[in-house]
Amino acid sequence: MIIRPGREDDTAALIALAAQVERWFGPMAGEPGFRAALARHISRGTALIAATDAATGGGLLGGLLFSPKPPAYHVRWLVVDEHARRAGTGRALLADAVRRFVTTPGTLEVVTFGADHPGASASGARAFYERLGFTPAEAAPPGPEGGSRQAYRKPVT
Repeated sequence: MIIRPGREDDTAALIALAAQVERWFGPMAGEPGFRAALARHISRGTALIAATDAATGGGLLGGLLFSPKPPAYHVRWLVVDEHARRAGTGRALLADAVRRFVTTPGTLEVVTFGADHPGASASGARAFYERLGFTPAEAAPPGPEGGSRQAYRKPVT
């Protein structure tokens, strides 16, 4: 697996990844706002891609959109292909984002499902962040599908 900055030609594959998780997060793939955010992150260099190496076809395993504005660093979107989950792809994307973008001590922040959301267990998102040392914080505004959301934080040095 390689982690690299996202490119414009990754857009279709990232949108396909977004479609895989719409059952939990609500509409993204066809939403102009999501597509615009994706384009902004790619142009700023704050979109990261996990891909198989070129020798095996270079397939996309996952993607991450990151906002590096110290002292709060935000994971805006992290998705791993359903066939590549639980293999370290999400962990590798997040570790690479921290290595590339975290320049001063601060807090790494993400918003994910609230504990009562149907996708909280099924997606594994809360458990993923907790395994990486994030702790639950305050409730966040509901997602576009109306489900509960919660902020998670982790200090970074």
